[in-house]
Amino acid sequence: MKLVAENVSWKVQGRTLLENVSLSIAAGETFGLIGPNGSGKTTLLRLFAGLQKPKAGRIRIAGQDMARMRQRDIARSVALVEQQANTAERISVHQAVSLGRTPFLSPFQPWSEEDEAIVSRALADVGMQSMAERLWHTLSGGERQRAHIARALAQEPCVLLLDEPTNHLDIRHQLSILQLVRQLPITVVIALHDLNQAMECDRIGVIEDGHLVDLGTPRQVLTCRRLRQTFGVHADILEDPAGPGQIMRFRQAV
Repeated sequence: MKLVAENVSWKVQGRTLLENVSLSIAAGETFGLIGPNGSGKTTLLRLFAGLQKPKAGRIRIAGQDMARMRQRDIARSVALVEQQANTAERISVHQAVSLGRTPFLSPFQPWSEEDEAIVSRALADVGMQSMAERLWHTLSGGERQRAHIARALAQEPCVLLLDEPTNHLDIRHQLSILQLVRQLPITVVIALHDLNQAMECDRIGVIEDGHLVDLGTPRQVLTCRRLRQTFGVHADILEDPAGPGQIMRFRQAV
């Protein structure tokens, strides 16, 4: 499902967080958002999720203006995993993940065996099927993050938005979650701090002070000049001996 931002701006109390951002993300593309803290990545993801409406410009999904869509209809197509999503603590992991089916339920379409199968599959995808009956408040930060990702998968979205999804995860689960995301036959927009992880995206957009300042493939965008300009670091870009990709090593700029 294609996702488009057209001259999008967002301001809070006179402070501009995004300004005139235009971006088209193709159906099935894995698109990475990178940039310093506070640059506007999270704000753009929330606009894409329909949780905020642009102060100027518009967001389109599959050609429809999102501002004219009901939130329930948006939630049937778009799932967002935030950095610090809140969940009531006195529920089980299974119950938390089952919330992903809410947009599809109604008095005329109650919980079904199909819904249960979708939730079970989502738990299995993030390696949490054995924790389904654990209470939320007993989970570690990494386990909660995996459960939130499972909840998003249970929505069966056409567009999956992820804001720093590997935060709190150990390296094994970082790799497994990123591999899972890359294999999904859907549109994925993922905000990342780890630039080596960003190398795995189809394209990357660089957000700096609320502006989209660079756009292209990882090789086109993640240059020594861009990394020094945006992040203030020196980078050694090496060819990955294990494959066709690249690996970056960073040094603080003087």
